[in-house]
Amino acid sequence: MELKTTSAVVTGGASGLGEATARYFAENGAQVTLLDRDEERGHIVADEIGGRFVKTDVTDEKSVQNAINIALQTMGRITACVNCAGIAFGIKTVGKDGPHPLDAFRKTIDVNLIGTFNVARLAAEQMAKNDPEPDGARGIIVNTASIAAFDGQKGQAAYSASKGGVVGMALPMARDLASLGIRVNTIAPGIFMTPMLAGLPEEVQQSLAADVPCPARLGDPREYARLAGFMVEMGYLNGEVIRLDGALRMR
Repeated sequence: MELKTTSAVVTGGASGLGEATARYFAENGAQVTLLDRDEERGHIVADEIGGRFVKTDVTDEKSVQNAINIALQTMGRITACVNCAGIAFGIKTVGKDGPHPLDAFRKTIDVNLIGTFNVARLAAEQMAKNDPEPDGARGIIVNTASIAAFDGQKGQAAYSASKGGVVGMALPMARDLASLGIRVNTIAPGIFMTPMLAGLPEEVQQSLAADVPCPARLGDPREYARLAGFMVEMGYLNGEVIRLDGALRMR
C-alpha cells in the first residue's frame, strides 16, 4: 500500500496525534475523513487538509456506522483506519476522596478500548470488500496504545488497563483479519506534545522531557504520524506493537 492511494479514516482527528496523522496523510496524497467529537475544530482541520469531518462518538455503534458510511460516500472506499481517540483520568485506586469512581473507570475503558474496537471492526468490514492488491492487501488498521500499557503510573489504573487492552488486541485481531488481507498494528507512544501537555507550565514540560533518555524531549505528534504512515506502506509489518518513546521507561 502507498499513502498516495490510501483512503483513511482517523479518529481523534481534530487534535493531537490524530490531527498530525490526518495532516501527514493528506500531505502525502491520501484521502482523509476525520472522526471526532470536537465539531468546530474538526471542520477547521478538514477544510485545511481538503478532507471531510464527521462528528462521531466512537463508543456508539450507530454514530460510528454513520461516519463509516459518509467516509465511503466521500472517498469511495476505506483502506486505512487510524484510531487516536482517547481520554485519560488521573485517579488513584483509593485516594483522599475514597475509592476510584467506577464511572470514570468504565468511561475510560469504553472510549479507549471499546471505542477503538468499535471503529476497527466496522472499518474492517468495509476494507474486506476492497479489491485486493497484488499481494492480497485490502487494508490496514493502526491502533493507539501507550507506554502506560507497560509502565503504568500512580493514578493510571483505568488508563493503563484500557491501553493494555489495546495492546492485547493487536495480535488476535491481526490473525482474525489476515485471511481478508487486512493488517493490524499498534503504536504505543510515550510523552508527546499534545494539546493536553502543551497547556502545562514550561517547567513541568521540561521536567517530563528530562526523563526521556534520548532524545531528551517530548515527542512530536508528527513523529507518530510518520510511524503510522510507515505502517501503512510497510506491507510485511503486521500484528506488531511498537513503542515510540525515546527509550523512556516510567518508574
